[in-house]
Amino acid sequence: MATASDLPHPEREALELSTVLFALSDPDRLEMVRQLRDGAMDAANCNALDPEIPKSTKSHLMKVLREAGVIRNEPNGRRRTLTLRRDDLDARFPGLLDAVLGGLDSGQGSR
Repeated sequence: MATASDLPHPEREALELSTVLFALSDPDRLEMVRQLRDGAMDAANCNALDPEIPKSTKSHLMKVLREAGVIRNEPNGRRRTLTLRRDDLDARFPGLLDAVLGGLDSGQGSR
């Protein structure tokens, strides 16, 4: 049963390539995904982004990624934990994350 603190996440079968690509098209959202590639992260510690970015903007960035099915944002006590939905994305769009994140690693995706 879902609780008030649960946020909706699309099922694997509902993930759409255009929505995922849109979510990955923003440099700040892409930086979040790059961070999450190495493992789960506390939402409050999403520190790779410019510290001057308002909390509301960071929340919106996470919302776009979650609604696209790129990340999970789940309660963990009084905090929220972010995780990359790599298994779901790899199942729906094989090689997409590796291609996008590989471009970042080679400097092609940097600002």
